[in-house]
Amino acid sequence: MEIKMSDIYVLNAEVRTDLGKGASRRLRHADKVPAIIYGGHQEALSITLEHNKLIQAQAHEGFYTHILTIKVGGEDVKAIVKAMQRHPFKPKVMHVDFQRVEAGHELHTVVPVHFINEAAAAKKGGIVAHHINEIAITVLPQNLPEFIEVDLANVEVGQTLHLSDLKVPAGVTIAELAKGAGHDQAVVSVNKPAGKAEETAE
Repeated sequence: MEIKMSDIYVLNAEVRTDLGKGASRRLRHADKVPAIIYGGHQEALSITLEHNKLIQAQAHEGFYTHILTIKVGGEDVKAIVKAMQRHPFKPKVMHVDFQRVEAGHELHTVVPVHFINEAAAAKKGGIVAHHINEIAITVLPQNLPEFIEVDLANVEVGQTLHLSDLKVPAGVTIAELAKGAGHDQAVVSVNKPAGKAEETAE
């Protein structure tokens, strides 16, 4: 059954009282996924999720950067995915860690980078090289972006964009830049093709 876009960010869960490795194994045999919700001002909560729903939802990139609603014990818990443990070779999710989201409390999370207008850089004779594909950010829940866009339309051959060159949405702080100027990582380069006479050895 096809999952609706709006349903990706809502998960039904049950409170898990049967803990331990044996219990987790039994849950997985029953097509359930053990998980935990932690953080905020409440105790960590052990839950179980339906595997089929989770496997469909996690196929969407936005699942990892959206604030999810986990319906458990008559309560709607707002949370983001912090870690997901997968089976080494089967298409199975083994365990999920969720972090509670509280209004007014900053989130420390990672969002993907979307590169646009790469064709424009290629037309200038450059070869695009991505150095990072995701960025750690600090942000209030209401300002959480799904991704950070990097536009290559005006990047010249031989130019490198760093974290400090990126336009990030209002309220978003790039974690590395907050550590100081020495942490201004390269994000993407438009390189000269190898073998060009004007290319100088690094």
